[in-house]
Amino acid sequence: MRTSLSLALAVGAVVAATAVPGTSAATADTVRTSPQAVRWGPCPEGVSSSRLECSTLDVPLDYRHPDGRRIEIAISRLASDSPSKRRGVLLTDPGGPGGAGLDHSAVLAASGLPREVLDSYDVIGFDPRGVGRSTPVTCDLTREQQYRGNFAPYAHTAADVAREAGYARTIAKQCATSRTAWMLPHVTTANTARDMDRIRAALGEPKLSYLGHSYGSYLGAVYTTMFPKRGDRVVLDSNLGPGGYDVTAMRSFARGLEDRFPDFAKFAAARPEYGLGVTPEQVTAKFFDLAKRLERKPVHGIDGNAFRGVTFERLYADALMPHLAEFWQAVDTGRPVPLSPVPQGLENLMAARFHVICGDTRWPGTVREYQRNVAVDRLRYPMLGGSTAGIGPCAFWPAERVEPPVRIGDRGPSNVLMMQNERDPGTPLAGARELRRAFGQRATMVTADQGGHGVYPFDGNTCANDAATEFLTTGRRPARDIRCAAEPGE
Repeated sequence: MRTSLSLALAVGAVVAATAVPGTSAATADTVRTSPQAVRWGPCPEGVSSSRLECSTLDVPLDYRHPDGRRIEIAISRLASDSPSKRRGVLLTDPGGPGGAGLDHSAVLAASGLPREVLDSYDVIGFDPRGVGRSTPVTCDLTREQQYRGNFAPYAHTAADVAREAGYARTIAKQCATSRTAWMLPHVTTANTARDMDRIRAALGEPKLSYLGHSYGSYLGAVYTTMFPKRGDRVVLDSNLGPGGYDVTAMRSFARGLEDRFPDFAKFAAARPEYGLGVTPEQVTAKFFDLAKRLERKPVHGIDGNAFRGVTFERLYADALMPHLAEFWQAVDTGRPVPLSPVPQGLENLMAARFHVICGDTRWPGTVREYQRNVAVDRLRYPMLGGSTAGIGPCAFWPAERVEPPVRIGDRGPSNVLMMQNERDPGTPLAGARELRRAFGQRATMVTADQGGHGVYPFDGNTCANDAATEFLTTGRRPARDIRCAAEPGE
């Protein structure tokens, strides 16, 4: 099997924040360090844009011991071409966790980040700690384990969950005994936020503006909680809930698919040439029929779990719907199915993702609790709930935690703009609304009546895009939360 639900998802989202245990977010915000000077130069081979400059910073592995062992953070810059209009720096994160972001500023520019934003900022990308060209982590995942992915196969029974527990325990042990196990307790969202502040200081900037997508929304929320006085204009796009990438977020993928799927059902029903049904109800029935058939007898390496995963992945953008319909048509008729190639660096992506999501928060630690969750979600969200509620390596993660999770709250300046699609499969609207409530008066949210994962600048409508651009360039946000109506063709 060349792909899976887990691989598709991977590719495709305390009482006070602490600088060291026992200190408050306010104390963290007043910590002073001697900034390391940044010396820009050519980027490493493989970074896509010739316009980027790159460098590295040394940061503490453990911020409780700032003079101890160091690790490297790789950073890049897409410099403003307009010094007279330049406001400062805009740090970016594409999501993950585990996603490399060294060339993300160039990706944003190529995807339509407006010229006035590019003039206003040096746009900064970086590979978070543990990722890519920063000091990387590994779980020594075999090729088979990489193909199998991060998430549990769809569980139909309690026995399915119990069987999967053995595999989950194996992955957790590999991560805890790998050659980079010394990094294990320190690859967390809070420490990445601290690294971001080291980047800010090294660039000589008093404040940091930020644009983060998917998991990057949580990273930005943590940064502006830990360093409220250092954030300038903060845009969070496609938002996780205030608990970040925890067990609740994992289970919410199933709700996200249920929110988003009607868009595809409508698309496919309007195109009878695919042979998937002529009504949305028939297309929905076809989903369950194909999943069941492929569980009994895979077609060209595609089993039921892979079918669910590809379906979920290709609902991230409207432009992928024709590809999804062709995929369904192929497996329905028994034709060979061309799949996306496995991305380079998948082992590191998966390992870094495990480190962050398992290290940020504690997950249920008993098989019985996952069995209960699967039983609930399989009924509530039958398309995906039997998988996303299942057991994974976080259930068996080492007990050591350097610090408690960061609690997102309403203390700090009102400088956060949240962007959210109503039918986002990866970060459902329900989680975004919870984060919005947690921020209180600190945030304003723009909700777009459309589906897909990512609003700005990729696939948002004019109303939503204009709100983000105006905030980044002028500091003006909508006076209150707004809902942007669907535009023609959406």
